[in-house]
Amino acid sequence: MTDDLRIGVIGLGLRGNLAAVAHSPGAGSVVAAVADTDPAVLATVADRFPGAAAVAGHRTLLDDDGIDAVLVLTPDDTHEELACAALEAGKAVFLEKPMHITVEGCDRILRTAYETGSRLYVGHNMRHMGVVRLMRDIIARGDIGEPKTVWVRHFVSYGGDYYFKDWHADRRRTTGLLLQKAAHDLDVVHWLAGGYTQRVNALGDLMVYGDLPRREPDTPRPEGWLREFEWPPTERKDLHHVVDVEDVSVMNMRLDNGVIAAYQQCHFSPDYWRNYTVIGTEGRLENFGDRPGDEVRVWNTGPSDYRADADAVHKVPDATGGHGGADQRIMEEFCRFARDGGATDTSPVAARMSVAAGVMATRSLREGGAAYEVPPLDPRLAAYFANGQRRTEAVR
Repeated sequence: MTDDLRIGVIGLGLRGNLAAVAHSPGAGSVVAAVADTDPAVLATVADRFPGAAAVAGHRTLLDDDGIDAVLVLTPDDTHEELACAALEAGKAVFLEKPMHITVEGCDRILRTAYETGSRLYVGHNMRHMGVVRLMRDIIARGDIGEPKTVWVRHFVSYGGDYYFKDWHADRRRTTGLLLQKAAHDLDVVHWLAGGYTQRVNALGDLMVYGDLPRREPDTPRPEGWLREFEWPPTERKDLHHVVDVEDVSVMNMRLDNGVIAAYQQCHFSPDYWRNYTVIGTEGRLENFGDRPGDEVRVWNTGPSDYRADADAVHKVPDATGGHGGADQRIMEEFCRFARDGGATDTSPVAARMSVAAGVMATRSLREGGAAYEVPPLDPRLAAYFANGQRRTEAVR
């Protein structure tokens, strides 16, 4: 019989599937308690996680000495308060991306982890997606030489429903979608390019969803939310009562290693598509889809006109589960880390840097596209996390 890691879950909403993945009684981890402010959600806990406590307040969960680790799966603007409280309670913390909606909030979370010694893990699950790991392996082998530029196009066909019919549309809750939605992609850009954004500028606008019909405050999302979708985008209705984030945006980045990168996001496209292009000193790679069986193509001979018959074609490996198997793998990594510590493929510092890039890009697009420097991280914190969350100096 395995001595299960006992997990508490704060917030069982849209990312509650991660709690389901973590619940493996007798196989290493078990959801032992759930805190949520919605009585209807708490009423489902007994069926979803037999034997788990269901509580309305997160403090009750954090005060339970029988809880080893906590999943914080709540809206973005609550992450700072809840993560810091869990770290101060001595729990290992899984924090759903993005880390927070401000650079200052991210830095407080990192500082709290440093001062308490509690383990912190930020769930950038795209680092565990097959397509991303495949692209990183190709780059690491040197198949395209040294990466010099990265381009990302992200068409979010369901954006009007996922992001403009609930709290994501309110910049007070997210800062903006160049942070909330792009945090994953910015982290992947950093991971593939081997550096962090140092300088950024951006343009964007609320082009389609700014004038569409909205719900009154304190009214529920439409009954068919995320099951029924209007088309064309101008026919969408029942939007959140506050809509003040951009539905289209573009940003340019210079990384600290000299790499130039660009990211584009649109929330009224007819199709969903996430496309990466990485060009190095000896070739180019591009993904054609991101699901198992899709392709990453490499061109590393030339020069030539465009040719669809790439020099090498790599298939995205098979996987099961959410996000191409990434949800399962990221939860396995977190549970191992919470129990034993050690190296992880995700990084709290990298999570902070993707938020910082998104924050400064959002500031840029709202101030006419001016370029801004990304605030640096306290070197003590950078060193602590680079050392596997082990301190080599006294806390001051």
